[in-house]
Amino acid sequence: MKKDQPTNSELEILSLLWQHESATTREVHDIVAQNKSVGYTSTLKTMQNMHEKGLLRREPKGQTHLYFPDVKQEDIQQAMLGGFVNKLFNGSAKNLILQTLGNQKPSPEELREIRAMLDKIEREEDA
Repeated sequence: MKKDQPTNSELEILSLLWQHESATTREVHDIVAQNKSVGYTSTLKTMQNMHEKGLLRREPKGQTHLYFPDVKQEDIQQAMLGGFVNKLFNGSAKNLILQTLGNQKPSPEELREIRAMLDKIEREEDA
């Protein structure tokens, strides 16, 4: 995992790249600009900073660059969730889960996945 965690703007760009696998600055900007007012140069500078931080890699593509995520979505989620749980729930996964389940009604499929994860954790503890 890279040392610097992404900012909110960087997370937005990473999410797009995780979905699309790669994109030019123009392609990223066009998607981001649909939801908020942001200049092209701001998008470009953010992506350049992300490249310097090791969050993105880039390859030349004609007159521009094609950007790729250089961090795994799961690694970022794990690192950021750990900090979140520590700050807001005093490190308690139980409190996070109870709060989440109290606020959002999980679908039957999500409940099956949660049960399967709990079963897996219990099996690993018994082993």
